[in-house]
Amino acid sequence: MKKRVLGKTGYEVSEIGLGCWQLGNDFGPVEDGVAQSILDTATKEEINFFDTADVYGGGLSEERIGSWLKQQETPPIVVTKVGRNSELFPDGYTKEKVRASLEGSLKRLGVEALDLAQLHCVPPEVLKAGDLLSWMESFQDAGLIKHFGASVESIEEALFCVTHPKLASLQIIFNIFRQDAVDKLLPQTIENSVGIIVRLPLASGILSGLMSKERSFTSGDHRNYNRDGAAFHVGETFNGIPFEKGLDLVENLKEILPADRSVLEVALRWILDQKGVTTIIAGTTKPEQVVANAKVSSAAPLSEGIHQQLRDFYYNQVRQHIRGGV
Repeated sequence: MKKRVLGKTGYEVSEIGLGCWQLGNDFGPVEDGVAQSILDTATKEEINFFDTADVYGGGLSEERIGSWLKQQETPPIVVTKVGRNSELFPDGYTKEKVRASLEGSLKRLGVEALDLAQLHCVPPEVLKAGDLLSWMESFQDAGLIKHFGASVESIEEALFCVTHPKLASLQIIFNIFRQDAVDKLLPQTIENSVGIIVRLPLASGILSGLMSKERSFTSGDHRNYNRDGAAFHVGETFNGIPFEKGLDLVENLKEILPADRSVLEVALRWILDQKGVTTIIAGTTKPEQVVANAKVSSAAPLSEGIHQQLRDFYYNQVRQHIRGGV
């Protein structure tokens, strides 16, 4: 597993990280034993970067990670997020409430200070008011958090944050079906030493190349209840693209890919090939998926020709179908 430095943190993190939303049972039930196996497998694959949030399963994801951490001699870097629980979102943000949320994460994870705390897709008007970023800086000075960053919905929000002098990282939606950051954002993150954490690298599973239009999702899975943005931002689930259209686009994508490389491998490798990207947080519900994702770190980069074809494919066939902006 290759490693890269995460922005201003100085942390050397695995190129493939582990997204832990699913450990909150938000993609359907994950048994405790399976959750433990996913975390154990990630460690065996030399993945040392785990991403969670206080709202994943109402704290269940953090609790599971915290219990697991007690068994580890060399714990990984665990980052969490703050800003979407019912005490705060959408208009209840105060410094005291944000601190209390962070302290709850500390307790569930069983750590003395958070390695990295990220603002969690807070409303744009709240983000741009600037108070939250200044509060995070004060929490860092107080030792509650070691570093802070922001998980955002759009490039516009990322560009607002990127020049903050203490911001360590940005977590963004970035994949073959969401490429605008290559030109509009990544050069600025490099200039400002801000690490990029990529979420939704497979567009909620569409870019795994394994889904069909007959695929059904449990009632508790956001790919069911937020398919068209009914619960939260429409651009999150399936990359903002209607499910059936997304699958049609994947079939078109397969026609330009090398015969010896899977859709999943190309999707993850494309991200790692971009200058400025630090790590990909790929969420999985099965240990074997962790292994498949981890292998991409050692896969050969894509050719310049394939990169150009994928760029053309995005701008000619995909971009116009994204709902919720880029």
